[in-house]
Amino acid sequence: MRVLAIAGICAALIAGCERPPQVAPSAPPPGVAEVVVVPVESAVLSTSVALPGQFLPFESADLYPKVQAFVESIAVDRGSHVRAGDVLVRLSAPEITAQQAQAAANYRAASATLVSDRATYERLASAAAKTPGIIADNDLEVARQLAAASAAAAEAADEALRSAREMTGYLTIRAPFDGVITARNLHPGAIAGVSGASGLPILQLAKIDKLRLTVAVPASDIQGAAVGQTISFTTPSAPGKTFNAPITRMAQAVDPRTRTMMVEADVPGSAELTAGSFASVNWPITRSYPTLRVPPGTIANDQQRQFVIVVEGDIAKWVDVTTGLNDKGLVEVFGELKAGDLIVEHGTDAIRDGTTVKAARKP
Repeated sequence: MRVLAIAGICAALIAGCERPPQVAPSAPPPGVAEVVVVPVESAVLSTSVALPGQFLPFESADLYPKVQAFVESIAVDRGSHVRAGDVLVRLSAPEITAQQAQAAANYRAASATLVSDRATYERLASAAAKTPGIIADNDLEVARQLAAASAAAAEAADEALRSAREMTGYLTIRAPFDGVITARNLHPGAIAGVSGASGLPILQLAKIDKLRLTVAVPASDIQGAAVGQTISFTTPSAPGKTFNAPITRMAQAVDPRTRTMMVEADVPGSAELTAGSFASVNWPITRSYPTLRVPPGTIANDQQRQFVIVVEGDIAKWVDVTTGLNDKGLVEVFGELKAGDLIVEHGTDAIRDGTTVKAARKP
């Protein structure tokens, strides 16, 4: 029995020697962080952003009188539809009426003087032609000059009369275009003028059957846009509905105060699309060149720098970046990067610049 036990022990020892040793998974040296890395991608951006827009009347005008006068009558009120040329307001200014009457009287007097002086000169000239020497040359010249002066005075009086009539025409305000009266600030008996009634216009007129959809596009997002390109938009007055319209006008210059360019699209006015209301414009953005993109979690900052952590060999390197737009879950980045660079999937300032790391590609 003792011999059999010894034989069993020997067999067990031999079997243990033949079994391969178990290898423990490699671990990074102490102080070396394990990180997962992902590649930097390159693609041509094609996305859209929501920009605020506003509907404005296609045409609008604040109607002031050209002269200070009293409001005699107003033929319209808020909401009135008018046609170009319709009489809207009649004003009263006795001094202007008196000026026209005086100008008319002066013109009649100047015309009568001209007729008399011209007739006198013509008689003298006829007599001098028939009987040489009967009229002194000096008298004939004086008569000619008087007729010429009367003609000039009559012409000046005629111009003054036309000016007075034009001033009188200012007492009638007509609609400059088809539209709707959107505000009425004065009533008969009030004094109207540029400085009257706290500077408010008598009426406000707007063309609302056609509207301008205006949107301020940031300078960074304007590239690729062109007149005729279709844009889509929504408005709170028509929830769940999307409208489309072609771009009609572009400012072609960036406002230096806002760093935006004004873009307009003409849309028909309706119960859903009204002047003064707001819209959310789905503004398309397409780059003309490829840009680099990374997952948003790879971007880190330490309150002084915004960076991604590039792994070169086993060394972590901070690379400063600026961000652009989001596209399909990735963020545009601009910096000293290139497509294919491996960056830490979860960027953090806990991984210091220049430290050694153990990197593994994301499966």
